[in-house]
Amino acid sequence: WDEENQKFRPHIYIRCEEEASPDEDEIFYHGGTIVAIKAGLLSREEVVHSLNKMRENVKAAGAQSIGLTLYPAYPEGSFENKSMGAYQYQNGGDWTWFGARMIPELVRYGLLEDALKELDPFIDRVIENDGFFEWYTVDGQARGSGVFRGSAGVLLEAMDSLDL
Repeated sequence: WDEENQKFRPHIYIRCEEEASPDEDEIFYHGGTIVAIKAGLLSREEVVHSLNKMRENVKAAGAQSIGLTLYPAYPEGSFENKSMGAYQYQNGGDWTWFGARMIPELVRYGLLEDALKELDPFIDRVIENDGFFEWYTVDGQARGSGVFRGSAGVLLEAMDSLDL
């Protein structure tokens, strides 16, 4: 946990030329932060701060939900795999499978209104796309499998946490 920046810094580059290294202080990892919250590593104040940062990131990216894997995305050319361009797949794609895991945690921290607000985009896109897609582009285009059980499972857990 980086106290100054109020976020996790998961990568520290040891053998990388400075100009080739992304600025990890700028990147906020939604998925990893949610997993840390699930593990009980953040205080309520840190959870609220993280949620607010996720919301800022969603707005800045033009995304649909707090399911962004990270924001901002690593720049084009950061990965050998060409499918990992900026805001593609795990490099800034929007995943229900990650983001909906935050709903039970918001409930656990007594943030019920926030939990309901953040659940809506996930439910809306299941209905709109008639399926549980693996991931979405930041502008809401469904990608990957339309029967991704990971998405369905975390949405069920989210709804169960709210007694829906």
